[in-house]
Amino acid sequence: MREVFQQELREVQERLIEIADLVEIAIENATLAFNESNVALADQVIAEDHKIDSASHALDELAINILARQQPVARDLRIVVSALRISASLERMGDLAEHIAQLARYRFPDKVVPKSLRDTFYELGTLDIAIAKKLTALLRSEDIKLAEEIRNDDDRIDELHAGVFDTVLSDGWKGAAVDTVDTTLASRYHERFADHAVSIAKHIQYLATGDFVGSDA
Repeated sequence: MREVFQQELREVQERLIEIADLVEIAIENATLAFNESNVALADQVIAEDHKIDSASHALDELAINILARQQPVARDLRIVVSALRISASLERMGDLAEHIAQLARYRFPDKVVPKSLRDTFYELGTLDIAIAKKLTALLRSEDIKLAEEIRNDDDRIDELHAGVFDTVLSDGWKGAAVDTVDTTLASRYHERFADHAVSIAKHIQYLATGDFVGSDA
């Protein structure tokens, strides 16, 4: 029975990696769709979000089943409980990638943000993609250095996000109401994507060290 239990725990961790892989693909495609006004990629992200949702729900069912049958303790319990929280964050990250793609879809053939902010959003997207890749690697390795890198990337995203708000609230902003709404929403989606990654990184650090840093995103 113990061997079966350990196999189930490995399956939980493997499924988390599979979901993270899907999220990585989603944010990469969503970012490209957003920056390049690529409606085909936007539609692909939107159409495939259900894969992330389904995988996350299946993982949750497995984790709850393990809790009910095996009644794990200590590190085993931390793995299962953390998996439920990580799964929820990954599902939300997939939703945020979908939201970014939806903005690109709705504004096609135009681009979502004005020219003056496109470099900022290019950097936001690049950082989110980098964070997604590091998160997948972190789930595979539990390398705490990656968790620190994710937090550092998030700090830069927070700076860019604040800069976007400063721009749209400034006297020099000439965007129409729809531009203001879409720009602020897009910035918020990028920022929240990174926040969820930081939350996951904290859970992985907790599994690796037994110490939890800060609160959830």
